[in-house]
Amino acid sequence: MDQTYKAAGVDIEAGEKTVDKIKGYAKSTFNKSVLADIGMFGAFYEPDFSGYEKPVLVSSVDGVGTKLKIAIDMNKYDTIGQDLVNHCVNDIAVCGAKPLFFLDYYATGKLNPDKAADVIKGFATACKENYCALIGGETAEMPGLYLADDFDVSGTIVGVVDKSKIIDGKRIQKGDYLIGFPSNGLHTNGYSLARKVLLEKFNVKDFIPELNNTLGDELLKFHKSYLSLITTLKNSIDIKGLSHITGGGIVGNTSRIIPKDLKLLIHWGAWEMPPIFKLIQQTGNISNEEMHKVFNCGIGLIAVIAKEDKIVAFQAAHDTREHPLLIGEVI
Repeated sequence: MDQTYKAAGVDIEAGEKTVDKIKGYAKSTFNKSVLADIGMFGAFYEPDFSGYEKPVLVSSVDGVGTKLKIAIDMNKYDTIGQDLVNHCVNDIAVCGAKPLFFLDYYATGKLNPDKAADVIKGFATACKENYCALIGGETAEMPGLYLADDFDVSGTIVGVVDKSKIIDGKRIQKGDYLIGFPSNGLHTNGYSLARKVLLEKFNVKDFIPELNNTLGDELLKFHKSYLSLITTLKNSIDIKGLSHITGGGIVGNTSRIIPKDLKLLIHWGAWEMPPIFKLIQQTGNISNEEMHKVFNCGIGLIAVIAKEDKIVAFQAAHDTREHPLLIGEVI
């Protein structure tokens, strides 16, 4: 019997079918700067830097982690793409950058065109919401490395900021306020611990009264984008620093932008942890210290501002329907 690529586990026709399904999603994100069509060997982007004195490109690459296992268990794939794009966008937005374009990587054990299309649809949805283009990507079928139903995604975002407007925390000083903005759940961090704790007791399809939701749907709430909020804040006040709260928690991430001779004083009682975090902590008997280290605990973004800018910052945030909280200060 002659050996074929398909017999080895790689279906070229499925790959072609997937490309046909996702072309429309990607094209829906295109703008005048995108020059190449989907299917070229490289993606072409002609940026307009006319409004910048010294444009600096800012990039970030990330994944979604074991949140993917929740999507697989729920057989729901249309939000994972949004998670990834929003996570990457936030990572450059806190540096002051505006996103330009996004590229994705999708790898699986056995390519299912419908499943892959749902994931890419999520990429396109979030790219449009964040005003950036999905200009290319890679779909890989790798039997033997992944189980048939398993998949992984990663993405790269590229944005731009004027060199004089980079937000890097260097001007942060003693007495500055830490303004926190609510997360939409776990976002994309802490899922290995959350799954270990919760899935020993619950099924993802279980309705949890204190969540007013099924466990799976609660855990799949997509990672929130803070781009609109950050843009509004930048136009309203002088932001000294911004911290995207991902793995490492509030202290771990915000400490990255604080000058070495300063420290953070977090008012942990300034907000109430959302029910999903309480459920994780109680079910797993997890210490406060571990919770603060692993999870965002309900705060997805922190802005460091001067005390005198608090009133204007709060008003600007309310204008974007955000709910700012004074959660600490620099000491």
